Amino acid sequence: MPRVAAALTLRDRIGTIGARTGFTRNNYKITPGLYCLGEPSAASPVLVTANYKLTFDALRQELAGINAWILVVDTRGINVWCAAGKGTFSAEEIAYQIQKAHLDQVVKHREVLLPQLSANGVAAHELQRLCGFRGRFGPILAVDLPKFLQAGEASEDMRTVTFTLRERAVLIPLEICMLWKQLVLAVVIFFALSGISPDFFSPTMAGNRTILLVFATMSAILAGAVITPLLLPWLPFRQFWLKGIMTGVLVSLLPLLVYWQSMSSLEKIAVFLWTSGCSSYLAMNFTGSTPFTSLSGVAKEMRKGLAVQIGSGVLALLFWVVGPFM
Repeated sequence: MPRVAAALTLRDRIGTIGARTGFTRNNYKITPGLYCLGEPSAASPVLVTANYKLTFDALRQELAGINAWILVVDTRGINVWCAAGKGTFSAEEIAYQIQKAHLDQVVKHREVLLPQLSANGVAAHELQRLCGFRGRFGPILAVDLPKFLQAGEASEDMRTVTFTLRERAVLIPLEICMLWKQLVLAVVIFFALSGISPDFFSPTMAGNRTILLVFATMSAILAGAVITPLLLPWLPFRQFWLKGIMTGVLVSLLPLLVYWQSMSSLEKIAVFLWTSGCSSYLAMNFTGSTPFTSLSGVAKEMRKGLAVQIGSGVLALLFWVVGPFM
């Protein structure tokens, strides 16, 4: 049976950086199954988690000095909350892993501790029916597990979801790093569109106008992926795409003021629409990372937000192409 330590190695920490920045996020997982931490006995607790390695590492590093069993469920490398919403962290999958690991022969008790954020996807009564093990939900955060295991129950604070400034800031590097592929493609498109002129195509004009549009795009990233999450509680409007438009409108002043003299009226409108639309889209990405929205709420917001974002993007590029002809 695999044995793991609570302390993370240098390789684990490098992997954490890769996952946090998005470079290894889509394939950062471990093999599902039963793992032992410390020197667990037949009476030791069984903690259930996802096979997203970032989640697994976050759990075990908070259990220093504790002897426990860790049952890893196959969530296809997705974290607990998202996997529960998508149906991969479920009573059926947990029961399957319990039976596969012959957990009834490993421990004397018939109880597993579940992450509270998996409650939207796990029916505890169904789990007991399927495999005979009772599921009990633990605290929100892994850092509270030692106190929870000692007390035997979770306090109100342990069951309260927060979204503090620090927790919001942690998401920013991932959102930014995941944009590099889109940015490369965008630069190519910008260059092709920016060079269209009455003389058919001007490489010099394409280069200069591409720099301007990249500046506008970076301003949009600043507004939607940095300023919006940091100022989230204080920005008006409930829906994130509206918050993003507000910060995008304000930040669009940066490229407009810098290049005001060199742009036509249509180009100024294009920069304004592009910056506010991109900012709105990036801000809307945070709807899946917060305790403020539900699955139906996200779908409702996206129906409204995407229509505005696509419309502003199409108009921005159209005005950008037509600008040199006016």
